[in-house]
Amino acid sequence: MPRLHALELIPDAAGESAVRRDWQALRDAGLPSMLDHTGASNTPHVTVIAVPGITSADESLAVELLAPLLPIRAALSGVALFGGARLTLARLVDVPDEVAVAVLRLRAATTGHQHPGWLPHATVGRRIERQDTQRALDAVATTDEPF
Repeated sequence: MPRLHALELIPDAAGESAVRRDWQALRDAGLPSMLDHTGASNTPHVTVIAVPGITSADESLAVELLAPLLPIRAALSGVALFGGARLTLARLVDVPDEVAVAVLRLRAATTGHQHPGWLPHATVGRRIERQDTQRALDAVATTDEPF
């Protein structure tokens, strides 16, 4: 798969703290956590698009569609599991309808998406063994929190 380039929504300090608490909870439970990824680019976020290439026209459209909606009031809500033999655990992020519509318009205007549609989420752990699913679910928060 080619290297992807992304446009992301970054939370405020309260949202970042909420996600990092889940990262720490997974680590404390001895499970894979996004804390294990120490690169400078690893920070809580919600990916809007991730495609092989983002053009200046894509960036302009993103600004046109999303900038008027900033700041976005969002909240961490439930959890989602993605994957096959190993799983990715994410916290779902509730966003206002107008944000979802804007993102879907941007996605429709860009190409190279791995998956159709958009499911706003913040990844908290990757490569979780299937037998550890319940422990991982028990470790992360289940309450709605501002993001």
